Amino acid sequence: MKSSDLGLLGVAFVWGFTFVAVKESLEFVSPFTFLFYRFLLAFLLLLLVSFRKVKHMDSVILTHGIIIGVFLFLGYGFQTMGLQYTTPANTGFITGLSVVIVPFLSIFFLKKIPPFTAWIGVFCALVGLFFLSFQKLSMDFGDFLVLLGACSFAMHLILVGKYSPQHDPFLLTTTQIGTVAALSCLLGTPSSMIFNTPVVKAVIITAVFATVLAFLIQTTAQKHTPATRTAVIFAMEPVFAALSSYILIHEVFTLQKIAGCGLILLGMIITEIKYR
Repeated sequence: MKSSDLGLLGVAFVWGFTFVAVKESLEFVSPFTFLFYRFLLAFLLLLLVSFRKVKHMDSVILTHGIIIGVFLFLGYGFQTMGLQYTTPANTGFITGLSVVIVPFLSIFFLKKIPPFTAWIGVFCALVGLFFLSFQKLSMDFGDFLVLLGACSFAMHLILVGKYSPQHDPFLLTTTQIGTVAALSCLLGTPSSMIFNTPVVKAVIITAVFATVLAFLIQTTAQKHTPATRTAVIFAMEPVFAALSSYILIHEVFTLQKIAGCGLILLGMIITEIKYR
């Protein structure tokens, strides 16, 4: 496995283990207020690291960074709102469906037609989603919001893969993170922030490790790793999310949920067999 792949696997590990901390913080603060402080802190840290490069910022980098940032904002917005109503494990596995969505978005944006294996993977993932999320033929509201987030994250992966080879990773990452902070401020209420231990811990962990380090690694790695390969590596994120949910908050897994999780993971892997 290449060093860029190992870096992406580390990102998946960090993201998977942050769901529990974020869910606990949402008991005290609204989703968009939390996102504002998380991405504001990340943006300021990135400016400290890349301030010497800011003079090289141009309108093209700014435009591409804002476009990527909008989809990143939609992904985290839907995911964080959904996390209020569903479990960290469900959030992780449904977010992982972005792996299945990426090849099909590639048809329109990268002009790549998915192989037959992708269709099999989609079928497995959809059956798994039904087992995991549907109760009495109706989908849980939180899971539906997370599913919208997964579609947004898939688009984010496509755009990072398209634009990252053209630009400095620090400038592109700083721009997209700043975009998320600005949009979160518009929808959140920063003055209502409650700075207790769970919230401060979640903000610091997600800002430093799950945002600054994670997106710098992703933006740099995707110069060498295609979006589809990145997506299959990120398929480990829900596995880490389930482990953290079991270890930290002792989440109970029924046979139906285990079957759903397994089918979604199988669908992710099958979808990318052709690409690997």
